[in-house]
Amino acid sequence: MLKKKYPELNKRSSNYRKQTPFKGSDREIRGLILKLILKCNQVLKSELVEKLKVNRNKLDKILVQLQKEGFIKIQGESIMVG
Repeated sequence: MLKKKYPELNKRSSNYRKQTPFKGSDREIRGLILKLILKCNQVLKSELVEKLKVNRNKLDKILVQLQKEGFIKIQGESIMVG
């Protein structure tokens, strides 16, 4: 068995942080939102709540952030690619 010559470089960084679990995270929800919007061109917030089984307040927070970042456009209940 070969020994690693170098420790994992990321762990040597003073800024290293282990990421939180992906399942159910905001990162996972963001990815699923973008995937649905790209597939359908436009979705309703109510459709996202139903399909993603996510709390409406959490969804709204994530959608606002995605809009600020320029990924999506929100017009009333409709969400589309920004």
